[in-house]
Amino acid sequence: MIRYALLFLIAFPVLSWAEVGLPAVTVVTNPDGSQDYSVSLQILFIMTALTLLPAALMMMTSFTRIVVVLAILRQAIGLQQTPSNQIMIGMALFLTLFIMTPTLDKVNEVALQPYLKEEMTSIQAVEAASVPVRDFMLAQTREDDIALFVKLAGREGTIQSMEELPFTILMPAFVTSELKTAFQIGFMIFIPFLIVDMVVASVLMAMGMMMLSPIIISLPFKIMLFVMVDGWSMIMGTLAASFGI
Repeated sequence: MIRYALLFLIAFPVLSWAEVGLPAVTVVTNPDGSQDYSVSLQILFIMTALTLLPAALMMMTSFTRIVVVLAILRQAIGLQQTPSNQIMIGMALFLTLFIMTPTLDKVNEVALQPYLKEEMTSIQAVEAASVPVRDFMLAQTREDDIALFVKLAGREGTIQSMEELPFTILMPAFVTSELKTAFQIGFMIFIPFLIVDMVVASVLMAMGMMMLSPIIISLPFKIMLFVMVDGWSMIMGTLAASFGI
């Protein structure tokens, strides 16, 4: 009897759900023809979309430019593991949040708050949220890169304005522009440290100390130079200013 009672207790909730039906798959058709989903199904979609969050962070924000410049800076100084990768990623994330704050505020104003107040549907909220993000990406993307990917996509002559530019073309063009800008900034950062390396190598060779690695001697001088000019503030300020902040 105990065994049958346990089986009944386990099977009863399943049978009850089967009779009632799952409210998570409720679909409501709006008067304009669009469809809205129940909150449970929306949460499922959101949890699935979170898996794409790292890719969106790299391809739609200032993160790529910042992390590339910081990596080039570490290489230019000659420090292989300092700052560590975790510290560099953390710095890039918080600086990205600082730079993206105006865009996020607009997304919250035009999309998130109206959606939470049930003034627009989820699809309308996504479309409204894409406008500030698109404006940010377009402001940082070169026209040559956009034209390149429009040509590769075979869409020449079909896109009349930037508002009609799909994200499938805008995102790779944006990333390409970000990488180009990051390497330009990195080149300017690399020059002073390269000069220090050349001076130290020339002095060591003139003194006949060819067996001594110039990197060992130049590293303290490069660190001292970077600290004396308040390098971290200059790098952070330059990166923020490059986005018009």
